[in-house]
Amino acid sequence: MIFKGLYDKCMKMAAHPNAERYLIGISIIESIFFPVPTALMVAPMAVARPERAVRIATIATVTSVLGGLFGYMLGYFAITAVEPILHDVGYWEKYTIAQQWFVEWGFWAVVVAGFTPIPFKLFTITAGAMAMSIPLFLLAGLIGRAGHFFLVALLMAWAGPKLEPMVRRYIEWLGWLTVLLVAVFIYLHQTG
Repeated sequence: MIFKGLYDKCMKMAAHPNAERYLIGISIIESIFFPVPTALMVAPMAVARPERAVRIATIATVTSVLGGLFGYMLGYFAITAVEPILHDVGYWEKYTIAQQWFVEWGFWAVVVAGFTPIPFKLFTITAGAMAMSIPLFLLAGLIGRAGHFFLVALLMAWAGPKLEPMVRRYIEWLGWLTVLLVAVFIYLHQTG
């Protein structure tokens, strides 16, 4: 039972006394380069400690935007060094899409990227590369990230404890279904 063990470990980490410190680290580095979304830490933390959902969302929001500022600086000061890495890790096409979004929507591109599962790191780097106003970047990041993390944390604090026994019961099925959906997505993306 692969996913049951992972699920139990995540729930144990989410209730750990140092969970907020882990959240801070993950939130910062996810906005720069880390491929794992911060929401994957926010959700189980809010389930494990629903009374702290607002605090969890606030920590994730503030530290994600701070990490985004580091990503911004990378884009602003070192985009020529970052571009080959974007090619190597397969983010080049997404980076060019992020550039197009900035041209079309500017401020709102960061808000949307902060709220959706789109890799926020691409937009932090792109904002710096395109020399977006730092105060506007921070405001857009705060709006988008707060919307995202508060939605996840509050939804999980409200529904999570009620759903947790059912999720735990079917975690293997849910895990394998997720793997299958990712495989299908990758297949369709490569053939399309």
